[in-house]
Amino acid sequence: MSAALMDVVAMSGPGGPEVLHLAQRPRPQPGPREVLVEVAYAGVNGPDLMQRRGLYPAPEGASDLLGLEVAGEVVAVGEGARAWQVGDRVCGLTQGGGYARFCTILEDHCLPVPLGMTLAEAASLPEAWFTVWSNIFMTARLAACEVFLVHGAAGGLGTVAIQLGKAFGARVIATDSPASRLESCKALGAERVVDYQQEDYVEVVRSEFGGADVILDIVGGPYVQRNMKAARHDARIVQLAFALGSKVQVDLMPVMLKRLHYTGSTLRTRPDGFKAEVARQLRAQVWPLFESGRLKSVVGTILPLAEAAQAHRLMETAGHCGKIVLKT
Repeated sequence: MSAALMDVVAMSGPGGPEVLHLAQRPRPQPGPREVLVEVAYAGVNGPDLMQRRGLYPAPEGASDLLGLEVAGEVVAVGEGARAWQVGDRVCGLTQGGGYARFCTILEDHCLPVPLGMTLAEAASLPEAWFTVWSNIFMTARLAACEVFLVHGAAGGLGTVAIQLGKAFGARVIATDSPASRLESCKALGAERVVDYQQEDYVEVVRSEFGGADVILDIVGGPYVQRNMKAARHDARIVQLAFALGSKVQVDLMPVMLKRLHYTGSTLRTRPDGFKAEVARQLRAQVWPLFESGRLKSVVGTILPLAEAAQAHRLMETAGHCGKIVLKT
């Protein structure tokens, strides 16, 4: 293979996992304040699936390739980049282009690989940890001793939310199914696990905890109204995905009566400066907890880059635990 070309996962068009295929593209060059990373592993995330289906286009100027997080080694730095040197091991949040052998990233959106962590584990960090920290701690301001309800808790976002909630003193309730997924949630620090096929989480939260202060939901559909019922007064509900649909009919009276805050966001479209601030806070407050062993990366499956389609199929089954990463 020519040194000017690299392996990538491209799309033949919007559609199912079968549209993903190996291809070759020119190796990118770092722009101002960017670094070029030789990618060892790339994380697979929900927005990748949405973009593949044609529902989440890349921002203007971003790579059309999938992949929002990578880990690897810095091999070049762009003009004005000072934070990293060639040879540094980093993980980073990208605007796209992660499903490739090389990827450019803004230097302020990179973090060091925590001591003792493999590159595969580090590749699972940026998208989920940036997302949970910015939404649950910076926006919803989860505090110690508050009740934190996490839906889809055995997945990529959920495993992060459980750990961060526990580490910062919250009482964490995790919902998922079946029992094997709930066992992993319990091992990560969930105080109470709820199999949604066997129990009513609203009843559990209200009767055993008096309601939830913060709720992280990736389910949507009927959960939108039920979350309002499970919430305490002044609770904050954070919507980060809609596995069961975003179009619902709801009674908004609880928002007024309970003074609820209902919010959500997508990370990719946030300003560069905001992401840099999230990275700064993570490095100061969260990264030391990895190195002390209080937090860990949860990687469930590693597949070669050529099997990106299989990785997407696996993620769509919702039967996996932890993150899925691709080895380049």
